[in-house]
Amino acid sequence: MGGADKAMLPLAGRPLIAHSIDRLEPQVERLAISANGDATRFAALRLPVLPDTRSEGPLSGILSALDWAAPLGATAVVSVPVDAPFLPPDLVPRLILAGEGAGGCALARSGGHDHPTFGLWPVALREPLRAFLASGAKARVRDFADAHAAARADFAGDGAFANLNTPQDLSAAAALIGGAA
Repeated sequence: MGGADKAMLPLAGRPLIAHSIDRLEPQVERLAISANGDATRFAALRLPVLPDTRSEGPLSGILSALDWAAPLGATAVVSVPVDAPFLPPDLVPRLILAGEGAGGCALARSGGHDHPTFGLWPVALREPLRAFLASGAKARVRDFADAHAAARADFAGDGAFANLNTPQDLSAAAALIGGAA
């Protein structure tokens, strides 16, 4: 996207992040944004902004979310990327159902492909995740999830998990929802 802040790119007249919030909010008790940089850019969304305490990619954001959720009494957090505005309206219940037999950890999967940034992460994984990141291992979400026997929640098709990575992707998404990018 040419170095633009993906979260704030317009899609149908609203920031891309607003579409993810709209889809996720009915499925969870609380929302927060995992983001680095100037947190004031999200002020209009009126959500806590959680900066990474480490810099190892998405797992650092998950750790920040787990650290935020623990004192609130949460048992788990759900992660979704900001550039996937079509996430399923039943993502969270299906992740929870899948994770019940796997210690609570679950990833979304569709068309035989994992979508590791769409996950359910038990708060009990805080310290194991902190140790994993401190170990110097390559910080891949799927590797950490698999090390903790993450279940898979299967969904039909890949459309709900499509990431918008190019201006063309953004235009195609705008056409799908009937608005200008």
